[in-house]
Amino acid sequence: MRKIKKQTMRAKNKKAQVPKFKTLFDLLNSNPTEQDCIGYFKKRRWKEKIVSPFDSTSKVYQCANNQYKCKNTNKYFNVRTKTVFENSKIPLLKWFWALYLLSFNKKGISSCQLAGHVSVSVTQKTAWFMLHRLRRAFDCPVFKTMLGNSVELDETFIGGKNKNRHKDKKVPRCQGRSWKDKSPVLVMQERGGNVITQVVPNTKQSTLEPIIKANIKPSSNVYTDEWYRHSNLSKIFNHQLVNHRIKQYVNGEASTNCAENFNSHLKRGIYGTYHWISKKHTPKYVDEFTLRFNTRKYNQHTSEYAFLLSAVGKRLTYRQLIN
Repeated sequence: MRKIKKQTMRAKNKKAQVPKFKTLFDLLNSNPTEQDCIGYFKKRRWKEKIVSPFDSTSKVYQCANNQYKCKNTNKYFNVRTKTVFENSKIPLLKWFWALYLLSFNKKGISSCQLAGHVSVSVTQKTAWFMLHRLRRAFDCPVFKTMLGNSVELDETFIGGKNKNRHKDKKVPRCQGRSWKDKSPVLVMQERGGNVITQVVPNTKQSTLEPIIKANIKPSSNVYTDEWYRHSNLSKIFNHQLVNHRIKQYVNGEASTNCAENFNSHLKRGIYGTYHWISKKHTPKYVDEFTLRFNTRKYNQHTSEYAFLLSAVGKRLTYRQLIN
């Protein structure tokens, strides 16, 4: 009797499990219709029990047309409510395609290219809006735990070269830090671990040090370049530095090569795929590359984490995006 019970339990668990797909083709082939995609996302988001997004303790009634009703609030909802897909007229199948392409292309995907893949009705404009909705979900707190052990710090500047600027925007004898229309990005990377990035207004020590202290555990090994030689980091961390001005790139354990590696991926992706981004939307693009880097050890053909992110993401309206 015990063996029979165990076998029936295993059979039930296998039925309850959501299948994992190795490729995008497998995902789309297993969910060829919109109703199949709704069922798949429903299992991803709620698993066995449907929970109201308005009141998690409320009883839920199932209604027609894939709608549900929250008893406590008397509000109707569906599987898209309180996600990045909310109130979108684009089929969920095309959203799945866009999410997969954005998540697993190492350098991202442009709105023009995405419009050609998913053939959205308003072409580039709608595809651009889709990508920004998905990027909002990429600002995920799961990968923003405090860094420790050995952490490298570096800054990079997103923007064009000084020689390509208009005459009134060129800065004589400029090394990059004083360019007035570039966006500085602080990069903190744990060796062999995650990276935390933040777009900052400037690279002054008074601006950077509070961010560093909030994201790195005390007594950690912190490696920087000579920009931090006058900082107060040595009072909290084991601070060591390299001097790039004299072409010193390794000083014992100290180096910033890992952080600079992330910077190179970030810049190649922006310049090679997006070509140009505004200062307003720079944090969203940086979050996209940060999450893609932090999930580099995941199976490349597994889309599980991407769907979970979209389930917890907040809806972005077009008016909010262009405001």
